[in-house]
Amino acid sequence: MFDTLKNAWRIKDIRQKIIFTIVMLFIYRVGTYVPIPGVDSSYIQAIVEKGGLLGFFDMITGGAFANYTIFAMGITPYINSSIIMQLLTVAIPKLEELAKEGEDGRKKIAQYTRYVTIILAFIQSLGITYGLARGAIVGGTFFSYFLVALTLTAGTAFLMWMGEQITDKGIGNGISLLIFASIVSRLPVAIATTIQRTFVAKVQSVWSLPLIIVFAVLLIAGVIYVDLGERRIPVQYSKRVVGRKVYGGQSTHIPMKVNASGVLPIIFAISILSFPQTIALLVPNSGFANWVGSHFNQGSALYAIIYGLLIIFFTYFYTQITFNPVEIANNLKQYGGFVMGIRPGKPTAEYLSRISNRITFVGSLFLTAIAIIPIIASAVAKIPMYFGGTAILILVGVAMETSRELESQMLMRHYKGFLK
Repeated sequence: MFDTLKNAWRIKDIRQKIIFTIVMLFIYRVGTYVPIPGVDSSYIQAIVEKGGLLGFFDMITGGAFANYTIFAMGITPYINSSIIMQLLTVAIPKLEELAKEGEDGRKKIAQYTRYVTIILAFIQSLGITYGLARGAIVGGTFFSYFLVALTLTAGTAFLMWMGEQITDKGIGNGISLLIFASIVSRLPVAIATTIQRTFVAKVQSVWSLPLIIVFAVLLIAGVIYVDLGERRIPVQYSKRVVGRKVYGGQSTHIPMKVNASGVLPIIFAISILSFPQTIALLVPNSGFANWVGSHFNQGSALYAIIYGLLIIFFTYFYTQITFNPVEIANNLKQYGGFVMGIRPGKPTAEYLSRISNRITFVGSLFLTAIAIIPIIASAVAKIPMYFGGTAILILVGVAMETSRELESQMLMRHYKGFLK
């Protein structure tokens, strides 16, 4: 990865994209320290320090939530909006037609996603401001609540624009890089907290430090191993004689990745799990809020079960969207290709679908284990969730995706230069 980055830096246009990405991430980090007027952040920090889901939410916002800055809502509303639009695309024929219209249809769906993001961001920010941060608002009038919610919504809208700009003009997926930068920025705090818990407060054994390091190394190795794993389906192309030339006859393969969805199922599942917390903040001191606080916290069994089921669901859902066995089978048949031992057409589509389902099942179980096992270990050993598998999976996954993006852009530039 470092060699790829070094080689990419020597290419002018790619270097400009890297600089653009770094500048946008720097602006994002500066924005996480810009406070909202009329808010006592110490009140919210005291609540976040108790841990649980709010502590994890603070981590993926890079500390902006605890300080209640303009980026306190993070990019979560945009992720929720993307999930809703993808589900509606499958359910509503009109949106499905738009998705199949090519670039114009995707732009229209992206526009709808932005509108839904603004609505969700305002509702979520108003609920958190009125429910959780009510004691931190100076004055406590309706106008003050509305102004804070409007500021948070504007911050989310700016992050949404920033993520799209990074995707279009920078390197990698902008939304994933924003979350990546947030988690990386909290790692020094997590390390300092662990050291303080071990050597100052002495609530954690010294022997837990090497265990944490070994656990993190094993997680990173496991994520890389599975992320690079793929099933190669052998494909043979028949020979065709056109005039005096013979075309085809070569052998190739269809690569089917074990973890084709990357970190998206994890991010989607976390976003969905934030809904009950938001609703509980809308109705504080109610039966539902008390139930969420006692039975649906981050270390509860119910939370872990629903978290795992959502990861499995979104892994299958994303794979079904990105991998179309019928289309692949038709393309193979059109160009004279066939899978060894399988008849072209429908049998090939059924075979590819069966293989895809098996691989996706293994990949979903791996993602679930990465996300759930650290939660169980944290509840038993009292290890902070900063070192959870979710954070490591996001960091490693985004780093590898960005590295592959750099390699692909370097390869495309090489071909363009050759064609010139």
